[in-house]
Amino acid sequence: MNQFPQQLKKLRKATNTTQDDLASQLFVTRQAISKWESGDSTPDLTNLIKLTDIFNVSLDTLVFGRDEQDSKVDTSEFVFDPKRNRYVRRFGNMNFWDFLAGYWWVLVILAFIIGFFSIFWAASAH
Repeated sequence: MNQFPQQLKKLRKATNTTQDDLASQLFVTRQAISKWESGDSTPDLTNLIKLTDIFNVSLDTLVFGRDEQDSKVDTSEFVFDPKRNRYVRRFGNMNFWDFLAGYWWVLVILAFIIGFFSIFWAASAH
């Protein structure tokens, strides 16, 4: 499951960057880069973000080896679940109460329309 070491080495070699060059860009030692590539240690979040900028890839590509094409997901509906290593619906299977929580304003508008027409109907009945 841990594909980061292979991805880091692959991206570094694809850009013809040495471990020394990468270490100087990240302000770490060459040994730290070597440990990351061997899987003996992992970089902190700050260095992961810097690596995505250096290699111009997404975090999913860097950490999980996903293609950039796979990363094109509607983020308004889906969110990445790292426990399952896949995208899942942001709100899960929506039930009635979830719908109401997200779209309460629809009920307000419906109540206003129904109230308006009931007043209009009661006035015209007299």
